[in-house]
Amino acid sequence: MSLGPGTPGVAPRGPFVHPALFYRTDEEYLAGTVPFVRAGRAAGEPVAVAVPGPRLGVLRDALDGTADEVTWLDMTEAGRNPGRIIPGVLREFADRHAGVRVRIIGEPVWPGRTATEYPACAQHEALINLAFAGRAVSILCPYDEAGLDDVALADARATHPVVIDRDGERTSGDYAPHRVIRAYNRPLPEPAGGAASMSFDLDALPLVRDFACRWASRLGLDARAVGDMELAVSELAANSCLHGGGAGTARFWTEDGQVVCEVRDAGTITDPLAGRRPVDMSPHGGRGILLVNHLADLVRVHTGPGGTAIRVYLRR
Repeated sequence: MSLGPGTPGVAPRGPFVHPALFYRTDEEYLAGTVPFVRAGRAAGEPVAVAVPGPRLGVLRDALDGTADEVTWLDMTEAGRNPGRIIPGVLREFADRHAGVRVRIIGEPVWPGRTATEYPACAQHEALINLAFAGRAVSILCPYDEAGLDDVALADARATHPVVIDRDGERTSGDYAPHRVIRAYNRPLPEPAGGAASMSFDLDALPLVRDFACRWASRLGLDARAVGDMELAVSELAANSCLHGGGAGTARFWTEDGQVVCEVRDAGTITDPLAGRRPVDMSPHGGRGILLVNHLADLVRVHTGPGGTAIRVYLRR
């Protein structure tokens, strides 16, 4: 399993390297991750590790002195919204070190991810391949075989061109990222207990912001989160008016301890990386779904010829 010097995982076969590391124990986890980090630092490559909190400690302890040369991020916070990981974690680190190869360990799928979150996680892993095509970046993605189900492990083989496990490193014969992107572009289920709803057009944008504030507060968000929801809904509603047929519908409800707002319109999103490319975050435009990804705990999207629905989730 080791990614030691001289193996393909350390000596890349192309500019972009994106293997999945399947592990069952701490020993297997460290056998795959520690050499990856050490080889990167030996080559002078900047290294970042974005994994769930407990794994941070295990890997940091194993690296000893090398740990101080690594950027550490708790993925349960930095990547709790999978839509934020490419622009806010991976691209942020890679762009900060433009011109040199970088290495990143990223673990966006872990036991405990909910069924609502998981489709966005699988799409994220597929979209990494589009976002970094041709760039000198190595992203190693660990997968806990003992804790994840067969669907997650099958999706890992479909979203990573190389798989590493206790039998070694090999090309994934199941690699098909576009299939995963399409498969998880599913119609979103209706809220179980109904929802407060408002239709809007361009003239009603101030009213939809008031609607968002009122219902976000009524459903239990604190003042800061109400402001985040107002900004997210304002961005999505403006996009609906400008790019989604000139009108839309906003709905609010609660679900599993979160406040959810859905903005639905007649438009279709054709760019699979919409909202995942870093852009100028000034108030003069260019933010849209990207800003929503940075504000929300989760964003789910369904788009097609019949229109687009975007759901924003914020914890109460």
